[in-house]
Amino acid sequence: MKTLIGGLIVLVALAWGLDISTAARRGSLPWIVRQETLNLSGLLAIAMMSLATYLAARPAWLERPLGGLDRMYQTHKWAGILAAGFAVVHWATKEVAGSILKATIGSAGKVPKEKFIGLPDVLRALSKDMAEWGIYVLLAMLVLALWKRFPYRPWRLLHQAMPVLYLTLAFHAVTWAPTDYWTQPLGALLALLIVAGAYGSVLALVGSIGRKRQVAGTVVAVDHPAPDVVGVRCRLEAGWRGHRPGQFAFITLDPGEGAHPFTIASADRGDRTVDFKIKALGDYTRGLAGRLRAGQAVKVEGPYGRFHIARLDPRARQVWIAGGIGVTPFLAWLESLQADAAGAPAADLHYCTRDRDGDPFVARLESLCASLPGVRLKIHGARQGEVLEAKEIVAAQERGRRAEIWFCGPRGLAEKLKQELHDALPGRFSFHQEAFEMR
Repeated sequence: MKTLIGGLIVLVALAWGLDISTAARRGSLPWIVRQETLNLSGLLAIAMMSLATYLAARPAWLERPLGGLDRMYQTHKWAGILAAGFAVVHWATKEVAGSILKATIGSAGKVPKEKFIGLPDVLRALSKDMAEWGIYVLLAMLVLALWKRFPYRPWRLLHQAMPVLYLTLAFHAVTWAPTDYWTQPLGALLALLIVAGAYGSVLALVGSIGRKRQVAGTVVAVDHPAPDVVGVRCRLEAGWRGHRPGQFAFITLDPGEGAHPFTIASADRGDRTVDFKIKALGDYTRGLAGRLRAGQAVKVEGPYGRFHIARLDPRARQVWIAGGIGVTPFLAWLESLQADAAGAPAADLHYCTRDRDGDPFVARLESLCASLPGVRLKIHGARQGEVLEAKEIVAAQERGRRAEIWFCGPRGLAEKLKQELHDALPGRFSFHQEAFEMR
């Protein structure tokens, strides 16, 4: 994520710097600085928005280099946040910095505006007004995206306006970019970014995102292993490509509600059935149990993600850590290993739960691990005072061997363990974590 975003920022800055070195700007130094800050902030804002909009289209070819769709959406989120930040700088440079310069040194030496007549002048005036309102909408969307308590459904409906917002701001960028940009590498880069962003926007507007991976199906069973957990089994129609243990999919149970991502909690059985274990965590999932029934139509899109068992490093010591509903990918892993128990990898599986005695997944884990002698299961019940700490993982570490940590659970626990492991085993472990936040 950091490499892609940072690399794009550097690329845009270098192309802008090349234009600066070849273009002649008339005006006094303060006004030239203000004008180029305006240009650079605008370029970075549209670059980040283009990246965010393109990634929202879920381009399959980027899953591997970005580490899966979950990481792709993390990049999408932070690119959007940076776009809003650069847009604020762009607006402040134009309005605030311009007013300060006029009040202190006057308008003498101000960089002259390019002159246009006819339709180009009309389009520039139109795009200026549209962009001003667009920035206000972008900032409002940023606040709602960061405000986790804001209900998902209205947020999703508002988020559907983003493709139109992007096209509005892209129109502004094209009409207000200095003419000499289009004879420079900067112009080619700007055009490429806008084409990518426009592509993502159009796919969103016509409802084509993920369509090639969507398969219709039917809910065949619903169960309630715990008061706050609902289990769903779906049978999908021909076209489902199967999945690897640990991947996730988007499920649409109500077209008005839209798709939601959940980890597939079962191995691929070859019969196009998939299981999901869904915990009541938000406004949508809290009411899901009362709306589900066998025979209900469902649409599943996927599979996605790279948190799957095929990526294990056979040379590393395996440590699998699940927290709460984060156990679901490991249920799929363990189920997939049943067919070849003798060939299953050796691993320490730690399951962290609030109450081991009342947890619905403990018995299932024990049953699956009973036939896998290489998998050592340890249950950590918080109510029983059994809290997983990094020192337990470190104590079992073999000298001279790397550890590979696979984690799915609460972010706070992940950050705590990563820091403690970094202090105890610097450079001797890798940490794989599902970045399961699509908002």
